[in-house]
Amino acid sequence: MEAPSSTLALPTPSSSRSNSSSSTPDLTLASIDPERSSAETTIFTIYSMYGDEEARASWSASAFEDKSSKELDLSLGDSFTYNTFFNPASTYTASPDTTYIDLSADGKPLSKPSNLRELARTSGMSNGSAHLSYARPPSNYATSSNGRNTLELPQRPARGSTSQTRPRSALTSCSNSTDPETPSQNVPYPSPPHSRPPSDIQRTDSPVSEPTLILTPPKPSTSLAVPLPPQTPSSSPTKQRSKLSSPSSKTSLVPSEGEDLDAFHVRSTYAQLDATGVKGDGWEEGVERTRARLRASRASELRAEEALADPSEKSRELDAEEMNVLASLDRYGFFAVTNHDRLVLLPSAPLTKRLAPVSAGPRTAPSHAVSVKRLPTPSVAPKEEERIAKWGRMLEVRSRDRGGNVESWGVKPSKTHKLRRRAYKGIPDRWRSAAWEVLMNRFSKTGHEALVKQGERYHEELEKPSSYDVQIDLDVPRTISGHILFRTRYGLGQRSLFHVLHSFSLHCETCGYVQGMGPIAATLLCYFEPERVYASLVRLHDAYSMHTIFSPGFPGLLEAIYVQERIMELMMPDVYAAFKKNMISTTSYATKWYITLFANSVPFQTQLRLWDAYLLDGQDVFVGVAVAIVWTYRDHITSSSANFETMLSLLSSFFVPEDDNTLLSWIEHMLGDKKLRSRMNQWRENWRQLVASGRDGDALL
Repeated sequence: MEAPSSTLALPTPSSSRSNSSSSTPDLTLASIDPERSSAETTIFTIYSMYGDEEARASWSASAFEDKSSKELDLSLGDSFTYNTFFNPASTYTASPDTTYIDLSADGKPLSKPSNLRELARTSGMSNGSAHLSYARPPSNYATSSNGRNTLELPQRPARGSTSQTRPRSALTSCSNSTDPETPSQNVPYPSPPHSRPPSDIQRTDSPVSEPTLILTPPKPSTSLAVPLPPQTPSSSPTKQRSKLSSPSSKTSLVPSEGEDLDAFHVRSTYAQLDATGVKGDGWEEGVERTRARLRASRASELRAEEALADPSEKSRELDAEEMNVLASLDRYGFFAVTNHDRLVLLPSAPLTKRLAPVSAGPRTAPSHAVSVKRLPTPSVAPKEEERIAKWGRMLEVRSRDRGGNVESWGVKPSKTHKLRRRAYKGIPDRWRSAAWEVLMNRFSKTGHEALVKQGERYHEELEKPSSYDVQIDLDVPRTISGHILFRTRYGLGQRSLFHVLHSFSLHCETCGYVQGMGPIAATLLCYFEPERVYASLVRLHDAYSMHTIFSPGFPGLLEAIYVQERIMELMMPDVYAAFKKNMISTTSYATKWYITLFANSVPFQTQLRLWDAYLLDGQDVFVGVAVAIVWTYRDHITSSSANFETMLSLLSSFFVPEDDNTLLSWIEHMLGDKKLRSRMNQWRENWRQLVASGRDGDALL
């Protein structure tokens, strides 16, 4: 059986170059064509993670000091809803005491659309507007302290959100305050404009020149609210949809009823950029569009316009600089990393001894592990070709699409007994997409039909607002910047990641969105299209108990830590005593391990091997990884020179295994111990009983 291709596909390709040289990677950032096999999906990979916690953006509006400004500040009160604008039964009529909101091209009052897609078509016209009026209560119309006129509406009840109630922000004509060519500054960014479809808001009851707010038509820019003179409406340009990212949203260009306008601004920006794309996807930094709120120069606005892609972007030849970028990538698509914080070697020698009760090592052992200067270059396993052939004989086609391409795979019944051993030996990268799908189907007891339904659900959720959109937008660019797919701001990879996290944040009201979801989704995007990534996250949430990991209070995380501590107490009593003596809590170093599934603690190639085992055996695998790390460094932990600082620094490092095969073999044998696995299950039950009785507070280190 012919194995799926492992060709690395990259952004902004040259169509004419694909056949010119077999040694030059295909640069097409093609996503998943419906007529192509899922196993032939172009492979991208990541390991670069979000960094340390950055200062959270304030997302508060600031008034301009320009006294001559003619913009009208509109603070939307908390009781404001979009029914005010979209209710066809409204009795408001035009009068000298009326403020107009332009939403379409004709001069007729706006009637309620039959659905949001109809409304999107209405608002998608360039600078189109239809006058919809609402009465302006004179009692609420006042002059602000800085001399600018402000129209305030009554407050609405606070909506549920992950963040605390934010101060009301003004809807102003504004844009990026910083140079758009430097989008990654670690500084708080003010709130983005409260963006809506094109509209003109102006006072009509004063004989003097009044402040006017005019929002530009929905198109990507550093500013979605720049004062411009009225223009003649024209039909919108043809949208060019990206295949990897979700299809251009039909309803994301208008806010949903009650949707936070900061969140809508973020969601609509990503939807608009899906239609155009951005230039230099993969090697340029890109231009920031959703975080800045202050006025930008005209030059900055022009640079933002120039950053939009055009039809020639996908057909032009690659220049020398772009070819040099491609040459610098490793086999997974990562840029070369010359240094990394706290790289330490995870030696193989301690892992040659299987898990069993041991005593403390020599007291004179060093407290520090061996440092590593740089990450090793990922290499092809010596038996890669042989394993590719074996997996090709083990897997079989279960279904095909109408074009005859493979839709789903399964394991041949005669080869089922070999699946576990081959998964722990490492799935060949060429087969990883198909194999992961098979492993998740088997573990979750679902099939291709469930995958199709989840894909439909993914697209439905894209059209709904999420209270987490602002936070997701903050996390996306700092989550996976070391990979070419995710390097460019608002590039195809970042847009796909945002869409997946947006939809998944609506899957479970309890979990919502947490930062650990980002690196997991980004890793999956390296092997699946967004629809399958969403479906995979749902299966991890439902079948692999990630719901308990992501739920408030992280109950699943604490349960895993309790099991880890019981294994350490049983097998490494001196290590457990050293942790207790130095007041080292397991949560202080192991939390990120479990939350991100080790995505930012080991090299990407090692992470993939761990995930191969995890998708086969479930949550116990990462307990095994945690125990393996402590087991490896047990002599350093029990050293007489060890203290709180050295122990915590060691276990918070980035671990570079000396040999992945040795590490995975140790974990396989540990989890193959039926007696230990039975104890692990019993400890999990004991923890649940402790939680139920309220005695869990003192059960952990």
